Order: sequence, then structure tokens, then C-alpha cells
Amino acid sequence: MTKKLIAEALGTLILVLFGCGAAVLMGAQIGMTGIALAFGLAIVAAAYGLGAISGAHLNPAVSLGMVLAGRMSVAEFIGYAVAQCVGAVLGALVLFAIASGKADYTLAGNGLGQNGFGPGYLGEYSLTAALIFEAVMTFLFVTVILGATGPEAAPGFAGLAIGLTLAAIHLVGINVTGVSVNPARSFGPALIVGGQAMAQLWVFIVAPLAGGALAGLLYAAGLTRAED
Repeated sequence: MTKKLIAEALGTLILVLFGCGAAVLMGAQIGMTGIALAFGLAIVAAAYGLGAISGAHLNPAVSLGMVLAGRMSVAEFIGYAVAQCVGAVLGALVLFAIASGKADYTLAGNGLGQNGFGPGYLGEYSLTAALIFEAVMTFLFVTVILGATGPEAAPGFAGLAIGLTLAAIHLVGINVTGVSVNPARSFGPALIVGGQAMAQLWVFIVAPLAGGALAGLLYAAGLTRAED
């Protein structure tokens, strides 16, 4: 179990450092498309590099979906979720240390790729829009993950399918919330940035967990699962 927790922490660090790092360090150069690809490629890297150890959930919403789908225990979920949050914080700290090396960087002005919504945040979408986007997209994301990693799935392609799905979600929604679909990914940067990012964090915990839970329940009921 220790190896699994280390893999989950390291994988989530990769996700935050690559994805949020692309936004903070290279956002002006690569734009939203580049940022979306960075998040997707980070998942591909972690899935193929660490997936054999822990499954590379890297996301409490994914782990919750696995619990409700009957593919992991509650005790494992708790350990995974803690490790994922620790990895996200470490990833955000590394990113902050790098970004701080630029003369005109400020935490308040440039942030760490934290999620958000409303006035002053990207497209200034409403709370309702943020909740709907995060819940629906996490539901779809976890549904893809459960299917791609199921016994009937084509072997060897899960990491690619999952990474491309995350990239697609970012292509749709960066302007809405910055895209979370992952409470740990949101927690790391928000903890360091503080302020509004922490005040809005509940949205990026509640909505993704709800979406992941629904995906797990439908899979367990057989509605989104291939026939055994």
C-alpha cells in the first residue's frame, strides 16, 4: 500500500506541475489549447509511468467512482485521497518556487493555475455554470476511466484514452472554471494562493465528487459497463 500511496502522490504532483505549470509559466505562449494538452499529456505520462503500481487515479473523484463501482475499498479511497492532496500541494509548491524566479511574478497577480468562477476569473461564468460544468464533466471523465480500465477494454490504451479525454474537457471548459474535475488538483494551488481560491474551493470538491459518485453508481448498476 505504501508504494501505491507514493505513486498517487507523485502522479498528482506531475499533473499539477505539468498542467498548472503550463498555465503559469507558458500560458501566454501556448494559449488554452497548449494548456489543455499539457493536462492531458500529464495524465498519459503518469498513467503509463505509475499506473501499474496504483492505477494512477490522481484524483479523489476517480477513486470515489472506483469505490462505488466496487473496484476499491473505502479504506483505500481514504489513503488515495490523502496521498493525492499531498502530491497536489507538493506540485503547487514546486511550481511556486519556479515561478517566483521570474522578476515580475506575484502570487496575487499571476496565481498558480487555481480554479475559480465569477467576476474577475477568465470568462466570469456563474456559480451555477461552474457547478454544472464540473459535475457533468467529472461524470463523463470517470465514466470513460471506468470503461477504459474495465476487463472488456482494449489492453494498453487506457492511459491514452484518459489523457485525451482530460485534454478535451480542458478544451471545452478552461474559460469556465479553469477545469478541475479533480478536488486534489484544485486543493494544491488554492491552499497556497489562498483568498478567493480557498473561498471557492468547495465547488471544486463537491461537484467533482458528485459527478464521480454518479459515474461509479451507474457503472455498478451495469448501465455503463460492458457485459461480463
